[in-house]
Amino acid sequence: MTLNLAMITFDTTDPGPLARWWAAQADGTIVEENDGWFYVVELASAPYRMAFQKIDDPTPGKNRVHLDMTTGDLDAEVTRLVEAGAREIAQHTMGDFRWVTLIDPDGNSFCVSGSH
Repeated sequence: MTLNLAMITFDTTDPGPLARWWAAQADGTIVEENDGWFYVVELASAPYRMAFQKIDDPTPGKNRVHLDMTTGDLDAEVTRLVEAGAREIAQHTMGDFRWVTLIDPDGNSFCVSGSH
């Protein structure tokens, strides 16, 4: 038996705007809207999908799952994401490897690194 990543799901109190934000940032398309409580985003560059499900109360503390993304121009991509509504939390360096931790408009953390 093997497991294959099919979807990364975010809990959120307002799934529509967050699904639209991630679709715009990751060159994705909303392919399902289930009565405003569950949205599915298909990504142009990935074999899996992202989902956003409505919950009554946000999970307290740091989210336990986060996205790690790569880009060819780290500084330009971080600038674009911040201008689109993300917030930069920290910059990290390990040897010649750099990455930046951000949060999306709903407070979910994610990391972006340069291609390596």
